[in-house]
Amino acid sequence: MNYSFTDRTGGLSAGAFLSLNLASHVGDDHATVFANRAELETRLGLPLQFMDQVHGNTVASIGAEIVSAPTADALVTESTAIGLAVMVADCIPLLLASSQTVSAVHVGRKGLMNGVALNAIQEMRSRDTTEITAVVGPSICGECYEVSEDIYDEVRQSFPLAAAKTREGGLALNISRALIDQLEHIGITVVDEGRCTFEDNKLYSYRRDGVTGRQVGVVWL
Repeated sequence: MNYSFTDRTGGLSAGAFLSLNLASHVGDDHATVFANRAELETRLGLPLQFMDQVHGNTVASIGAEIVSAPTADALVTESTAIGLAVMVADCIPLLLASSQTVSAVHVGRKGLMNGVALNAIQEMRSRDTTEITAVVGPSICGECYEVSEDIYDEVRQSFPLAAAKTREGGLALNISRALIDQLEHIGITVVDEGRCTFEDNKLYSYRRDGVTGRQVGVVWL
């Protein structure tokens, strides 16, 4: 499985977006963002397909050529000519690979609830029935993701393992733990490369900083 996770180092962006911001929708200079993307493509040796992420559960199928960013929260391809990118700044960058298919998935609280990861896996399995491996990348941890009581109760009802507490005893959610359990329950082998975006200053965190950039997870065949 070929994959990579970026952090916020090694790019050209300045100020709140310092320095390898890869998102064009957060207020950073567009020319700088696309220079950052070009640098990453050069480093990885292939063009990258991005998506317009909306916390939904739509899966977009991508061919051998880069297209205008589809409105989706998961990308799937069988092409060896491109990489798939998912942007995050606290949500989970989930990367999936079988022998002939890869997928990049944006999983936050809403994505966990609406089954975006399951939709991506269903699409992959419709094309290729070989074993799927999942890599769960950096995201906000259960001790840092404090939520209101109504949100806590809503998620815990469907995903009991998501229930968490902050260090001060407040209600919180561990989305990564719930996602890993969901994936393992359907026979997916999971590699956990998670570390907390809120706690690690080398990573972008929307919850920590508000105005900030986005790092990416990339997967390719």
